[in-house]
Amino acid sequence: MFPTPLKHRSKTANISYRIALPITLLIWLLPLLAVALTSVRSIADINQGNYWGIPTEWNMLQNYSQVFEVTPMWQYLVNTLKITIPTVIGSITLATLAGFALAKYKFRGNTLLFALFIAGNFVPFQILMIPVRDLTISFGMYDTTIGLVLFHVAFQTGFCTLFMRNFIAQLPNELMESARSEGVKDWQIFTYIILPLVRPALAALAVLIFTFIWNDFFWALILVQSDEVRPITAGLSALKGQWLASWHLISAGSIIAAIPPVMLFFLMQKHFVAGLTLGANKG
Repeated sequence: MFPTPLKHRSKTANISYRIALPITLLIWLLPLLAVALTSVRSIADINQGNYWGIPTEWNMLQNYSQVFEVTPMWQYLVNTLKITIPTVIGSITLATLAGFALAKYKFRGNTLLFALFIAGNFVPFQILMIPVRDLTISFGMYDTTIGLVLFHVAFQTGFCTLFMRNFIAQLPNELMESARSEGVKDWQIFTYIILPLVRPALAALAVLIFTFIWNDFFWALILVQSDEVRPITAGLSALKGQWLASWHLISAGSIIAAIPPVMLFFLMQKHFVAGLTLGANKG
């Protein structure tokens, strides 16, 4: 039923694994390596077609400092934080409350409501482009931070509810029953019993949603126009002109944009892994 541990496999399987693993990792990391090398090249080096070789000039400080000089990079970073942090807080808060209700309360329409949350995850977001854009314009929220935040919260809450409901459903009902027998109210049960027990799941979900929203480009392009609101993913596209693209600056900006979610993952790695494996064992 479960995969056989590698040490118990045949010698051929062991050798094949040890050969295939570094090759696969190299192929997977090759684009990242290309972006990192391009971020320290000179524009002359790129124009000469040196895309994969060692840079003839190492312009790391010059390229990375120029990104902040020729573009409002700090503004893009601040805008992205203004969009990402409220979205993470809002979607996880709503999803935890909804997941608790769907997991621990039996009421008419419970299954139908949960099915609606699941169904929302299968709607291709591309078909929502025109309706969402028209909706934000009609409400006066086009090209605003609050408009982008509200959309992301609405769109991410379905996935987050599915995620949290499944974790909360695995908690034994006896915890709530014993607390109620002591006169504890439901909101106190949620605050002091449920939330501490699903803390690893909350951390894992926060890392996932933070990464999703931070790296979003599609909706940042559809719902935002001005630099005062534009997040970093859409801001980097401004470096690509009609006739010339500053690939060294785009690459440097991409590395800068990737640093926050990578740092968050390593800071929350322990909780992230614990959250993904929470409830994995039946017992």
